Amino acid sequence: MSIIDNLNWRYATKKMNGTVVPQDKVDTILEAARLAPSSSGLQPFEIIVVSNKELLEKIKAVSNGQSQITDCSHLLVFAAWGTYTEERINEVFKRTNAERGMPDSATDGYRNMLNGAYPSRPEEVNYNHAAKQAYISLGVAMVAAAELKVDATPMEGFDYAGLDELLNLKAKGLRSAVILPLGYRDEATDWLVKLKKVRTPKEKFITEIK
Repeated sequence: MSIIDNLNWRYATKKMNGTVVPQDKVDTILEAARLAPSSSGLQPFEIIVVSNKELLEKIKAVSNGQSQITDCSHLLVFAAWGTYTEERINEVFKRTNAERGMPDSATDGYRNMLNGAYPSRPEEVNYNHAAKQAYISLGVAMVAAAELKVDATPMEGFDYAGLDELLNLKAKGLRSAVILPLGYRDEATDWLVKLKKVRTPKEKFITEIK
């Protein structure tokens, strides 16, 4: 099937059936998310993969009781940096230069520019910027899931502070941004599964300037 066919197949699954997604498919989805682009290549977020049923029950309690949390196979938590720091920025550039076989000073100009601009901004500004980068990765993960015929439902309807506490994210300098249950649709009970996918018509959605 083509990528468009697969995207037409996917939808925001409301009921999952508890079937476990094979680990190789989970790994592929995670690798796709890792390879997603981000601003300045900083990748200012991490992904926490939760499959522990006891913890998922606790997450469900701070997620408005949404059943996908406990009926999914794996829950991906996209956790953004709480803020940018010189230490974090320098670590990214140091690793990049080392892997490319370049001296650590090779990117000093760009590194210094970011260090002069980002760490001094308010933390909420930095978190929002980092969260946007996490959403790019989220989109790539959902496309990869569709290609593998794995259902995935992006969710924001949860208590961010509650989830952060459950996963001890503050101690890691992280804040939850969005979550993504992975699993398989329960076609017998999901009210949305048979409904037509509806999107804004192309003529209203796309403007071409030539």
